[in-house]
Amino acid sequence: MANHVLLNSTEHQNLKVITEREEKYGDNVWFTLTFPTEFRSVQAYYPIFFNKDSSTGQFYAVALFGFQENENLFLSKNGWQTPYIPLSIARQPFLIGVQKVVEDGEEKEQRVLHIDLEHPRVNQEKGEALFLEFGGNTSYLDNAADMLETMHHGLIDSKLFINLLIEHDLLEPFSLDMTLNDKSQNQMVGFYTINEDKLKTLTPDILAKLHELGYLQAIYMTIASQSNVRTLMNKKNEQLGL
Repeated sequence: MANHVLLNSTEHQNLKVITEREEKYGDNVWFTLTFPTEFRSVQAYYPIFFNKDSSTGQFYAVALFGFQENENLFLSKNGWQTPYIPLSIARQPFLIGVQKVVEDGEEKEQRVLHIDLEHPRVNQEKGEALFLEFGGNTSYLDNAADMLETMHHGLIDSKLFINLLIEHDLLEPFSLDMTLNDKSQNQMVGFYTINEDKLKTLTPDILAKLHELGYLQAIYMTIASQSNVRTLMNKKNEQLGL
């Protein structure tokens, strides 16, 4: 069970975070959250799709690592086998919390850095230190804070991006039927992708608006990223030894 607490140098002076990438640290996930400002880095290695939260109906962008639960085809005994790991994975075990502060007599919400004390990466024996011996953050912790700040703004931006995709009917269900080298039939369903036919019908004004916001580039990066599905299939066949 997670145990999210406000990180501070008094109580957590001796904490360390293991940075190796292994299944036992929770890296065996088949997709993770991403956002438009990260698409440039993500699309170089992973397919980008959209998923729909069944409880809220909200769409969100994901980077795909495998074809089924607990399958990360980029993870091997030698670690994570790509140069870029999406921020929603890389930032673990840290997360953004909110605390109320009073400024000039007015109560406001302030973003603060939390850590999950129950995360398997967190310990006191090995890994990256969070605080310097005589006070202050280590560069590792500062980098984690920077990642979270990027994610915070990226996810806010992502909501506007996805709202525009929905407004212009640019999302459509995606399914993939695969025949692997062992002749097994596999199907991937439940994701959404860009409707390229609808994209072609957008007016110049709408395209200009999407371009101005940086979202037209994000759309094309999403489309281009799907060539990486073939990479996943090749990795799956390698895993099967075929």
